[in-house]
Amino acid sequence: MTDACIRAVVESIHSSPTQAVLYLSGGASLQALGLLMSVPGASNTVLEAVLPYSRMSMIQLLAKIPAKYCSQQTADEMALLAYNRALKLSSPGSPVLGVGFTGSLATTRPKQGDHRFHLSTRTSDRHWASTVTLSKGLRSRDQEEKVSSYFLLKAIANACKVSSTFDSELTESDVVADECERFFDEDKELEQLINGQICFKVYPFSSDKSNGDRKIILPGSFNPLHDGHLKLLEAATSICGDGYPCFELSAINADKPPLSIPQIKERVMQFEKIGKTVIISNQPYFYKKAELFPGSAFVIGADTAVRLINPKYYDGSYDRMIETLSGCKRTGCTFIVAGRKVDGTFKVLEDFDVPEVLKDMFVPIPAERFRMDISSTEIRRSCGL
Repeated sequence: MTDACIRAVVESIHSSPTQAVLYLSGGASLQALGLLMSVPGASNTVLEAVLPYSRMSMIQLLAKIPAKYCSQQTADEMALLAYNRALKLSSPGSPVLGVGFTGSLATTRPKQGDHRFHLSTRTSDRHWASTVTLSKGLRSRDQEEKVSSYFLLKAIANACKVSSTFDSELTESDVVADECERFFDEDKELEQLINGQICFKVYPFSSDKSNGDRKIILPGSFNPLHDGHLKLLEAATSICGDGYPCFELSAINADKPPLSIPQIKERVMQFEKIGKTVIISNQPYFYKKAELFPGSAFVIGADTAVRLINPKYYDGSYDRMIETLSGCKRTGCTFIVAGRKVDGTFKVLEDFDVPEVLKDMFVPIPAERFRMDISSTEIRRSCGL
């Protein structure tokens, strides 16, 4: 009966829209992963699973030496890293889950410390954290792994909003400590984004279905969003042929103070009103955006394109410009370039000398497909802002 219940729960997890990255160390790692992967449909849920088993592997994952390898803090940090990784790997607009698990269970030698495991799951609005201390000497290693794997599977089901009916087989002598459910409101998550803890946040207001995993991204400050932005993204999407069109607002500006949380929320409301997806990131530079959104097509104006290929913005180094943009190219990113006024004159991509090695990553939007001489700055000026 337990096996049938577990299979039913795993099937429900795979049927949910949630996509997950799992960082699992010790304890339940192999059994829990086996339970998830043995049921058809696992590719719907599991984007990536990493088992940082050795100390060096854990150090490289966390990019530091943890105070304790088996602790709630380490599990929380693993879950946050997994969540950020899931954001990067997930299909556009899909809810994502990051899972961190670390355990110290029975071994071939008697252990001086507790037999315990620490679990952390992270979604866009919630964080669950659990430390479970198992009754020492009550179970064999295999039995402890079974208990911890069941507990982990139930936590994943919970994060996917799936009911789990099987028993994790904990007893009254086992201690579940610091089990908590913490809700992250929008302000808290945006604060974490600005501080660099979260790489980006997606507001999937669009009801459009994704046509492939590729994103077609129009970056901007959108102060305010106007018809030129909408028509530009529409034209770029028609040229790309496939992909998920969305807007991207960076909370961090290279030349100005970061946007405040009220400013971000105010600008996000513009997209909610018209049903368009917007991503809030914390990266103002395109070479960093390319790392966040590999394989994407970035929609830019000719005024931005001319800055991208100007060595002036790379400490005056032509070689550094080539190296930086070649890095963007290696991620599979391209730039879809619309005509814009530059120094008072309407310019298109063909008016600029793009280095030969970079030419294939710049795609022009013909002026007959799109031209709107309007800007957010002009709109603000006309409104006296």
